[in-house]
Amino acid sequence: MKTAAKIVFILVFLSTQILLSCQKKEHYPIIPEIHFSRFLIEMDTTTRVAQRGILEFSFKDGDGDIGLRSTDVYPPFNPGSKYYYNLIINYYEKQYGKFVEVPLLSWNPDSARYDTMTFNARIPWLTPHLGNKTISGTIQDTLFINNPLSKFDTIKYTFFIYDRALHKSNVESTPEIVRRY
Repeated sequence: MKTAAKIVFILVFLSTQILLSCQKKEHYPIIPEIHFSRFLIEMDTTTRVAQRGILEFSFKDGDGDIGLRSTDVYPPFNPGSKYYYNLIINYYEKQYGKFVEVPLLSWNPDSARYDTMTFNARIPWLTPHLGNKTISGTIQDTLFINNPLSKFDTIKYTFFIYDRALHKSNVESTPEIVRRY
């Protein structure tokens, strides 16, 4: 009886392994690819002004080298490098019918002047530890969208990512976002 149970177990195990090995593996290019999914707006019901929004986009990458660890601060990922951030977001305002890229400013009370700020971010390490390194998924990033220094109410963002091999993805864009209703 024990021998029959072992044989059944081995047959079930081998059948499972064969079925798993037959699963189709996705193959993507090693240059990351992104696609805009949606932009969710959080509205302040009192002022009727949008304060924040959530940018959502999908990604896929053939070798799975998306994301950085907090310890990745040496060249080329050092602070001040163009690769320090691996999610690059540019802010545009519709000014007199045309979208214009606008630098974002924040008041620094210590220096009594405006400093440039960024929406860029560091996507955390996403590489699988074992097996096929091909990855795909969805990323969300919360952005403040109310610019109190601007008299314009329509904005948009363009964005792209870098992988650890410094491959740049395609550039995607949000649709027009109206901040006041």
